[in-house]
Amino acid sequence: MTGLGEVRCMLMCGGTSKGAYFLAGDLPSEAAERDGLLLRVMGSPDPRQIDGLGGAHPLTGKVAVISASGDAEADVDYLFLQVAVDRPEVTDRQNCGNILAGVGPFAVERGLVAPGDGETSVRIRMLNTGERAVARFATPGGRVDYTGGAEISGVPGTAAPVLMEFPPGDSPLLPTGNARDTIAGTPVTCVDNGVPTVLIAAAALKVTGYEDPGDLEKNRSLAGRLREIRLAAGRLMGLGDVEGTTVPKLSLLAPPLDGGAVMTRTFIPVRCHTSIGVLGAASVAAGLRVPGGVGEGIARLPARDGRTRIEHPSGFLDLDVRVDPGFDGTPPVARRTAVVRTARKILDGTVFVRPPGLSAVPEQGGTSGHRTHSRTKPLRRSRP
Repeated sequence: MTGLGEVRCMLMCGGTSKGAYFLAGDLPSEAAERDGLLLRVMGSPDPRQIDGLGGAHPLTGKVAVISASGDAEADVDYLFLQVAVDRPEVTDRQNCGNILAGVGPFAVERGLVAPGDGETSVRIRMLNTGERAVARFATPGGRVDYTGGAEISGVPGTAAPVLMEFPPGDSPLLPTGNARDTIAGTPVTCVDNGVPTVLIAAAALKVTGYEDPGDLEKNRSLAGRLREIRLAAGRLMGLGDVEGTTVPKLSLLAPPLDGGAVMTRTFIPVRCHTSIGVLGAASVAAGLRVPGGVGEGIARLPARDGRTRIEHPSGFLDLDVRVDPGFDGTPPVARRTAVVRTARKILDGTVFVRPPGLSAVPEQGGTSGHRTHSRTKPLRRSRP
């Protein structure tokens, strides 16, 4: 840190999210002190986040903490933190594949990784889950190039592509061991190909799956059903009590409208995503290829390859996901997951932070402070 009231930061658009990126050494080493600082950096708790960098939405209240990795199989370690908007809460209970898109470029910008000649690959260990990823992006002349023609739905304009590949691991694709479970009288498929996700046919919850996200958020009956399913699914998936977390995600499925494999509406956990997260889409795409899953009869999958287009409220996301369906009692396994995202540096500088103790909105009881949701171990086993 450069001082008690200021910290060096890079603000980046990563995929369909926006977040603040920090070197781990620029933040306090103690988690509670670090999270208190991040609440003030983002301007939480305040539904407008008017006194910070946050954008008053979960998709713009994200933080990446990056450091050189001590693992011989990784170049950098990436810790993702979700900062709540209107609550004094910071959690590491999930990962974020969109913010992940900016980790490689940030690592080069901060000197953690030497740029390659024309292109750079950065091996990333994701501390939230122990998973791995490899980011490849252009570095002409030894500098990150953020300009290019790649366009992704939900982000205006174009930027340079960042190819994200996720090596296969030994964690189960189906955390419950079943292609289909019944929770609260509703058939679901619980899948984890990057982030724990519950797939549900939209029609099973008496909605079409084509509604505007804002209209779905106002549906109190739907919210009650989703909460009941999410809490029970969390226990079935081995996540324990998920009351105060953002996982598992819930993704409603409907037949595609524009040539894709499926239409989705995804909840995180009560806000309906205006697009879909990278790892959530990877889990949806893999779940659609599980024989006997709830996607059967809804999804329209290409016959020969793993290229899958996931439709969402603001467009689509294309992935290459290949699943070994398993036979004779062998469980399904995801063999390949890759996606193209974009990342763009918005600003690089010093954030001047309001002093501690000046919470924007008092907590219950009239005192200021914050809550931190942390795990003592990853949600999933580390990949080899």
